[in-house]
Amino acid sequence: MKQLLIASTSTIHGSGYLEYLLGDLEIFFKNCKTILFIPYARPGGISHDEYTEKAREAFSKINIQVKGIHEFESAAEAIKQAEGIFTGGGNTFVLLNQLYKNKCIEALQNAINNGTPYLGTSAGSNICGLTINTTNDMPIMYPPSFKALTFVPFNINPHYLDPITNSKHMGETRETRIKEFHAYNTFPVIGLREGSWLEVKGKNILLKGTLDARVFEYGKEPYEVKTGTTLQHLK
Repeated sequence: MKQLLIASTSTIHGSGYLEYLLGDLEIFFKNCKTILFIPYARPGGISHDEYTEKAREAFSKINIQVKGIHEFESAAEAIKQAEGIFTGGGNTFVLLNQLYKNKCIEALQNAINNGTPYLGTSAGSNICGLTINTTNDMPIMYPPSFKALTFVPFNINPHYLDPITNSKHMGETRETRIKEFHAYNTFPVIGLREGSWLEVKGKNILLKGTLDARVFEYGKEPYEVKTGTTLQHLK
């Protein structure tokens, strides 16, 4: 049975790295002594070692060890043997390119579909949808495909931002960009605000966290869903 936590962000304002999620992660990874960290997204261009150490410090608070996928000779084999998996945020294009390059796509799909618990934050959440076409990131790398891991039947827009009331900024909003996406694509998009996440158990998808999410369906006006809402009906 699939088990995923798909979070908008790793860090909310005024909180440390993964701090707001640690209670849930302790339960989610309760059967894991060690988890495999995928640092490929490299936020700010930091090294894989530096990023892995950041994850290691956070998980040490709940007595879970962390190994970076780059520390193994075969990334695909590391995924196959992992007790649990965490993919951190950064640049989604860089992340997906590395996953394809290191033959990790099929390995991840097999592992997660067979029950290996998976945590994704930001870019690590983007790749859980059908494609990465609704990421906010700059396309600084060109992966072989924009097709993602397809663990949920829709796309995700992490760090979803609402228009600021009375703002004089005349630029386009996230809602505008997602409507542009729907000019060429028909599957739904979930706008995940920071502090919210999706909990996936088998075919069930539950919105959790402190904030509502915004749902964009092709041919419909966007609408809000409350935390605690199930979303597996969206296709």
